[in-house]
This record gives sequence, structure tokens and C-alpha cells, in this order.
Amino acid sequence: MKPFECRQCGQLLYFGNTRCESCGHVLGFQPETARLETLNPGPDGVWHPIGHPGGTYRFCRNAGYDACNWLVPATGDEVFCRACRLNRTIPDLSIASNLALWQRIEAAKHRLVYGLLRLGLPVVSKLEDPERGVAFDFLADTAPTFAEGPQIMTGHEEGTITINLAEADDAERERMRQEMAEPYRTLLGHFRHEIGHHYWERLARHGGWLDSCRATFGDERRDYAEALATHYAQPIANWQENHVSSYASAHPWEDFAETWAHYMHIVDTLETANGFGLGIAPRAGKDPTLTTRIDFDACQERSFDVLLAAWLPLTYAVNSLNESMGQPDLYPFVLSPTVIDKLRLVHDMIRQAGGTRSGG
Repeated sequence: MKPFECRQCGQLLYFGNTRCESCGHVLGFQPETARLETLNPGPDGVWHPIGHPGGTYRFCRNAGYDACNWLVPATGDEVFCRACRLNRTIPDLSIASNLALWQRIEAAKHRLVYGLLRLGLPVVSKLEDPERGVAFDFLADTAPTFAEGPQIMTGHEEGTITINLAEADDAERERMRQEMAEPYRTLLGHFRHEIGHHYWERLARHGGWLDSCRATFGDERRDYAEALATHYAQPIANWQENHVSSYASAHPWEDFAETWAHYMHIVDTLETANGFGLGIAPRAGKDPTLTTRIDFDACQERSFDVLLAAWLPLTYAVNSLNESMGQPDLYPFVLSPTVIDKLRLVHDMIRQAGGTRSGG
């Protein structure tokens, strides 16, 4: 996620900002240009971006719930932005506790959609395309505590992604992380994993990559329920040799979705590093591969080798910074040669689906 700049005063801005803290101007995200715009008010709730004469916008209807800061064209009929149009079900907002959790859900989902748009991937709602579109159901358990089992399951089925609202509750998510022995359970990570299942359907099954995916991840026709039962009963001990996570070893579908999520982690973090002009030049050690300058657009980069050459030294440095603060590693994973090949395939699939524009 790159940082932004106020067009009125030059203040550094972040993706979720709704007002410039320096000059007070209202801010709104324009998904078509992927820019956080500085706005001047017009009549009847219309806003004009500074520096873009003639453009007029309104805020997404969900801005009224402090759940969205995206813009829609003032001249169109849409009342929801490109991200919020993907929602099929939202929780009952008359329940006070649901609103805060849904706002967190939306913050993560908007970051997901931003990343998909930056990669040039098709982002279409099921309302527009029932066969190939995507829809989100954000559901709350009736029970007072979170349980992924007999109640609401976070998951994907034929383009519909269900997220248990309790995933936005830090305490409940941490409890489940420990119970499931997952070292890295985040809300944004859930979104990236589940959308990976959606793009497996679009790009692998129906996009010409099925043979390549089967050769790299395994045959997805393997019984899914039996594979998950086996995984939970006796996880593979040496999963690090061939998979990015233990859960990825359960079934080829999960392997692809986990790899897809990690690819999005990598690209988004590298985009942030580029936005802040980061480079790594350690004062200890003589390995030249530990030195890098992140001066490219990760979302547009053709070469996976360029991404990898920057990613590894960045993680070494940032993991060390986290340790200095007494925090867990930012990226507590080892990328084996087999996992790197899987990430490379995901990169190639995305580059083909989103175009082969070079970084710049």
C-alpha cells in the first residue's frame, strides 16, 4: 500500500485517511486512478478533486457508517463504490457491537480490492456477472463466542466469500490462532486467502492454467473433505520443504490459496517500501544479495526475480526491527525453492490476467 500526498498542502497521507490533519481538506479514494484525492465541496453532496477540473464525485453510501472512504462518479447511478458493490450480506448494524467489527472488515476488504485493482485483475460483483463475479457475505454468529465449526464458517464457494464477523475481534482471532496452531492469522490474510480460491476458479479452471496448476500444486480432484480431515488429524511434519504454510499442505486448493495470499503480501509490502524509498544495505555480512534498493512498482513488475531479490533482504531487516521491539517477526516464513516456484507461477498467472505492463 503506497502512501499518498495531500494536493493542497503536501501532507503525507495514508489509504484510510478521510481528512488531511494539516489543512483540513476532506479526502476520498478514487479507485479508477488509485489515488487518494483532496476534495473541495460542491452543491448537493458533490465533491471536486483538487487538480482535476471537471471531475465530480460523491462518497459511497457506506461512508455514512464510517466504513468506506471511496468515491463514485456524481453523474452515474451507482451509490456504492467498486469495493462495496461486492457485498451481498452485511451484519445487522442495529446491534452496536457489529458496527465496529464490520468497519474493520471493510477496512481489510478495501485493502484487498485496492491490491487486486493495482494488479489489474478483474474485480466484478456477482450482481454484474453471476457466473464469474465475486460476492461477500459478512455474517455474525448467534452464539456469544467465536467458533469455526457448527456455526458460521469463513470460506469460499463458487465466488461467494463468507467471513465470520468475529474474525475482526482481535481477542477471538488470537484465541482461534492458538487453537489452530497458525502463526499468522490476520483479517487481511483471510481475505487474500479466500480471494485466491476465487481466482483459482477464474484463472486456473477457466483461464487456461489448469495443467500448470496441477503440475505445480497437485491434483485438486483429490477428495477435499478427506484431505482436510487427514491434515487436522496428522499434519505433515516437514511441510516447510514444499509449502508456504502447514495449512497449504492439506490440499492443492489450499496450497494455491495460501500461495496467492503470500504473493499479495509480498507485492503490497514491496509497494509500501517503494513508497517510502526504502533500501537495505546491512553493515554486517558480505553477501551482496542482502543489499537492495526498492525503486520499482511491485504491482507492475514483470520479473518475479526482481520481486524476490528485494523481498528477502527486506524481510530480514524488518524481522530484525520487530525483534528489537519485542514483537513477532513481520514475515515468519521460509521460502523454499519449491515455494518460490509456486509463487512464480502465481505471478505469471496474474501478469497474464492483468497485462504485462512493466514497472515504473
